[in-house]
Amino acid sequence: MPHRRHPGILQLPHVRLPRALASAAQLLLLERTMPNIEKQVQALTNYLWSRHLPVEPEELQRRAMDLEKKFLENSDSPQTEEKLCEKVLHALRRTTYHWQKLSYNEELSLVYMAARLDGGFAAVSRAFHEIQARIPEFQPQTLMDFGCGTGSVTWAAHSMWGKSLREYVCVDCSAAMLSLAEKLLKGGSESKEPHVPGVFFRQFLPVSPKVQFDVVVSAFALSELPSKADRTEVVETLWRKTSHFLVLVENGTKAGHSLLMDARDLVLKEKEKSPWDLQPSFVFAPCPHELPCPQLTASTPMACSFSQAYHPIPFSWNKKPKEEKFSMVILARGSPEEANCWPRITQPVLKRPRHVHCHLCCPGGHMQHAVITARLHGRDLYRCARVSAWGDLLPVITPSTSPAAPTEGPPES
Repeated sequence: MPHRRHPGILQLPHVRLPRALASAAQLLLLERTMPNIEKQVQALTNYLWSRHLPVEPEELQRRAMDLEKKFLENSDSPQTEEKLCEKVLHALRRTTYHWQKLSYNEELSLVYMAARLDGGFAAVSRAFHEIQARIPEFQPQTLMDFGCGTGSVTWAAHSMWGKSLREYVCVDCSAAMLSLAEKLLKGGSESKEPHVPGVFFRQFLPVSPKVQFDVVVSAFALSELPSKADRTEVVETLWRKTSHFLVLVENGTKAGHSLLMDARDLVLKEKEKSPWDLQPSFVFAPCPHELPCPQLTASTPMACSFSQAYHPIPFSWNKKPKEEKFSMVILARGSPEEANCWPRITQPVLKRPRHVHCHLCCPGGHMQHAVITARLHGRDLYRCARVSAWGDLLPVITPSTSPAAPTEGPPES
C-alpha cells in the first residue's frame, strides 16, 4: 500500500558497516595488545557523551563578579583582596566545567575507533540518506570531511554516492588519526591498495578560497573546538567551501544541539548580509523552518535529536544491535523551494488503538503534539502517521492542515 512507504519516511533500517571496514578495524585492534580495552572504550564513550561546551571567558568573568558580590554581601568582617580572590577562584573551580582538549595518540585513536567508528558511520549515513532520498538526482563529485577522525564519513559517502564521488579530502589535526584512517582504507595494512579511491589526507583546511566541494561535512568535530570564536571561524570557512550541502552532526545532547543551532543561525545570517546572492543558504534538514528552534526556547529546553539503529563492529563485548542518538543540521545552497515544508516528527511515535501520538516541529516554527485519528483526520493521514517513525516527515501539505490534538486527548506538550 502507498501509505506504507510514503515520501516522508526517512528512517534507515539497521545500518551495517561495510565488511572491509569492520574487518580492518578488528584486525588493527587484534594486532595491538591493549589491556582492559573494553573498559577503556566504555570510559571514552561515557566521557564524550557527557561532555559540555567550554565556558566562554565572558561567562567566566560574569560568574566571578557574581561570586565576588555574593561573598562581599555575606561577609561579616572586611576581607583583603587577596583572600577574596582566593575564595572566588576556589568557588569557580568547584562549579565550572573543566573542558580539556583531547590529544589523540596512536593508542587513544584505536580506542576511539573501537568506541565511535560504527556509531559515527550510522549517524552520518542517516544524514546522507536525507539528501539522497529527497534529491535522488544529486550526484556529488567532491567531498571534504573536517575533523575526519577514523574516516567514517568517507566510508558512509562512498556507500551512498560511490559511483559519482571522485575526490575525498579528509582534514584532521591529529597525525595519529589520519594514519589510522588511511590504514582502515587499506584493510588494516599500509601496503595494500585503498578500498576507496581518490582519498586525500590533510592536517589543515585547503587555503585557496576558490576551492569548493559539493558536500562538506563536520561530524562530532565542532564540539572539539575550544571556544565559540573558533567554532564561528570554522563554520564560516566550511560554508565558503560548500557548493551544495554542508552537513553538521553532533551528539544528541543539549550541548550538541545548541552548538548546531548556533552554526545554523550563523550561516543564515550570511544570507541577510548578501541579499543578492544567486545561491542563498537555506535549511535543508531537519528543521521545516528558519525560525528560532522551539525545542531550545521552550520552558524546559530539550535537544532535537534523532536515533539510528546499527550493527556494531563484532568485538567480543559488542554483539547486540545498538542505537546512535545524534543531532544534525543540513544547510544547502540553491533554491529555497527545495526546503522541506512538512512537519518533522521529533520524538518516538506512540501508537495506540485507533489513534497515534506524534510530536511535530511545524513549518510555523512551533512544536505541536498531534493526536491523529482516522475519524478526525482521514484514513490516509492516519495510516501514514501509523507507519512513520522518529525523524520522519509527516506528509501534510500546508501548515494550516497540520493535525491538531483533539480537546478530549492529552494536553499539548
